[in-house]
Amino acid sequence: MSVTREAVLAALDTIIDPASGKGIVSADIVRALNIDGGTVRFVMEVAPERGQAMEPVRQQAVAKVQALTGIASVSAVLTAHSAPAAPPNLGAKKAAPQGKQKVAGVKHIVAIASGKGGVGKSTVSANLAVALAAEGKKVGLLDADIYGPSQPRMLGISGKPASPDGKMIVPLQNHGVTMMSIGLMIEGDEAVVWRGPMLMGALQQMLQQVQWGELDILLIDLPPGTGDVQITLAQKAEVDGAILVSTPQDVALIDARKAHSMFQKTGTKVIGMIENMSTHICRNCGHEEHIFGHGGAKADAERLGLPFLGDIPLDLDIRLASDAGTPVVAAAPDSKQAAAFRRIAQGLIRDGFA
Repeated sequence: MSVTREAVLAALDTIIDPASGKGIVSADIVRALNIDGGTVRFVMEVAPERGQAMEPVRQQAVAKVQALTGIASVSAVLTAHSAPAAPPNLGAKKAAPQGKQKVAGVKHIVAIASGKGGVGKSTVSANLAVALAAEGKKVGLLDADIYGPSQPRMLGISGKPASPDGKMIVPLQNHGVTMMSIGLMIEGDEAVVWRGPMLMGALQQMLQQVQWGELDILLIDLPPGTGDVQITLAQKAEVDGAILVSTPQDVALIDARKAHSMFQKTGTKVIGMIENMSTHICRNCGHEEHIFGHGGAKADAERLGLPFLGDIPLDLDIRLASDAGTPVVAAAPDSKQAAAFRRIAQGLIRDGFA
């Protein structure tokens, strides 16, 4: 018989939070509880300075749930880290970030970023990952968009990651890509309601507590903007560089420039820019139309002294393939749409980033 949510919560609430003297459920520490048959996953959210002290409590919680009848495996993620990442001093000369760490087994880390949401950054990330895999590279994709994780849907991954030892998480794979996302740890419609320090802790754990294996490149699909996740990544991980994705219109390019400025201030190399939704060709009459303009990202790249990595068309097949869980590079590898992503992937390999 499968264990119930009520039974798991009751068991967890017998574990006492040392700071409050309450059970960890009553103290509002347990979040994102997910039960899938005999597999139980949950998050323990604590203040950053309590991270190390709460590790024994996390272990007690795992053991308590594991002892329940019908439990096959338990995974608990502690969203805390040793110190919150401080934003850079924008008014002073940027000092070299401290505490950067390599990710075991990963040769290169490349972030995919945008200043503005809705420009297709996640679609580009998924297709670029599959394109690199098609070129024979060992590829990982970390969905760091904590509030709006979309990579599970785009890569057609619906399973739950295992954690045999309760510490390291085993990521899932599809289309030749190893992927991890907070979206795999929660129900599809469940919102992630975390403050900044929790976001930073979750990012560090998905980098360091996931068994990525041997990878040529780990792509990180960042959330839009220039906030906590971007700053934490720049300060805590050895990132080879960032790729900026923008549509051609001015309102998107304004925010892309802000993202470029943020990476400069955090000492992160910007590899280049990609123009997404660059042009649309009517499938009925063949007429080419620049719905969002054309060439804006290329012009901005030249103005900023950045390489222009390529343009991607605004195409229905790209959207349909992503929604279906098979990126167009895998769904139609010989198509013109796939070729656009393959050219960018080949450029990254040629330049030594994969």
